[in-house]
Amino acid sequence: MLKSFLFALLIDFIMPLVHSPVTALSPLDGRYAAKVERLREFFSEYALIKYRLLVEVEWLIALSLNPDVFELAPFSAETTHALRERIAAFTPEDAERVKAIEATTNHDVKAVEYWLGETFASIPEVAAAKSFIHFACTSEDINNLSHALMLSRARTECLLPVLRGTNAKLIGLAHEHASLPMLSHTHGQAASPTTLGKEMANVVARLNRAIAALESVTVLGKINGAVGNYNAHISAYPKLDWPTFCEQFVTGLGLTFNPYTIQIEPHDYMAELFDALARSNTILIDLNRDLWGYIGKGYFKQRTKAGEIGSSTMPHKVNPIDFENSEGNLGLANALLRHLSEKLPISRWQRDLTDSTVLRNMGVAIGYSLLAYESLNRGLHKLEANPEKLAADLDTQWDLLAEPVQTVMRKYGITNAYEQLKDLTRGKGGIDQASMQAFMRSLAIPPHEIDALLALSPSTYTGLATSLAKNIKA
Repeated sequence: MLKSFLFALLIDFIMPLVHSPVTALSPLDGRYAAKVERLREFFSEYALIKYRLLVEVEWLIALSLNPDVFELAPFSAETTHALRERIAAFTPEDAERVKAIEATTNHDVKAVEYWLGETFASIPEVAAAKSFIHFACTSEDINNLSHALMLSRARTECLLPVLRGTNAKLIGLAHEHASLPMLSHTHGQAASPTTLGKEMANVVARLNRAIAALESVTVLGKINGAVGNYNAHISAYPKLDWPTFCEQFVTGLGLTFNPYTIQIEPHDYMAELFDALARSNTILIDLNRDLWGYIGKGYFKQRTKAGEIGSSTMPHKVNPIDFENSEGNLGLANALLRHLSEKLPISRWQRDLTDSTVLRNMGVAIGYSLLAYESLNRGLHKLEANPEKLAADLDTQWDLLAEPVQTVMRKYGITNAYEQLKDLTRGKGGIDQASMQAFMRSLAIPPHEIDALLALSPSTYTGLATSLAKNIKA
């Protein structure tokens, strides 16, 4: 009986499941689908097909407007408008039709070409120009421009705005807590004090550079044929200045023309872009870990949310789950981004197909990045500084003033200044205000210098941290 029950249960488990967020293989399409939904517009199969169609249509229009392509009459304004409007209105159902054609052709770009011929057969000008759809193009002429447009828009409309939003929140924390003293930790041990705001400012400065690097990457494109030499182009129209015409076409799409390629655009710009994104992510991993530690030490509290549970068995806990989620997803993103940046610029001779399947994961890498940014931003909005805990920790570390004391002693040429403070404080513990100030009073230095040292405390020994934090900006 038990054996039969287990067999029936096993059959239930291996039956095909209807696709939905709870049956999705990837958490980006399942658990986190709503949080990365915007990326479907740029990196889904539907999006890739739509961008391919856009490139094909714009290439056809450009050919029709070139007087040297005299067999192809210029399209009327009405036909041009109809072509562009139809692609703008492209639907997932249309994409399913393209996929149905691909099931026969076993070639995704050829399926796009056939769909265009089928869809615009009723427009006489386009029907007459059917042989010029995909004219002189290799599939990679269409693919590389599609990928470039996808990445360019995703960078501008998704990645940069979210990263700048994170940076803006950190700038706010830097300014708000610019003068709030905090105990530093180097090698995990108490070190010269800083301010909470200055530590946030440090991250802002790093992100400023990382965002600028991400923004500065030039997105390239090519449309020069099977091995990058315009072979087919010249065979049909030997007198046409193809390099100039193709450059104008690519720049007209908002991209930068790459005149020297093999069959594929070499993807070096993609490597630069993914490396820049991974660098931003690494900075944020560092931030997540630091914030996690500051929460653990009580330097930050987290605002609670009604109904939320920190632990299934310990009711008191408010776990730093947002920063943990962010760190984990940034790690996943960087694993993919680094593989993309290392693999994509490598192609055997003039072309192999290993880049094709890898490129389909661009959205996955960017999806995990965006998911991580959202978690981090959610966590940042929950943070609340804990001045009492910060002050209490500082007040137990009067030995930190060994640094300014020995520095002033050096100023007046006192022998073995460092060694004297080392003997007083290193590994001793229990150095309180009274014992430290007693040592200060014993120094053979001008009285005004002794008074200045006596005015110091761990909470006031923060150097220029306050002004540095206040001055940080994007």
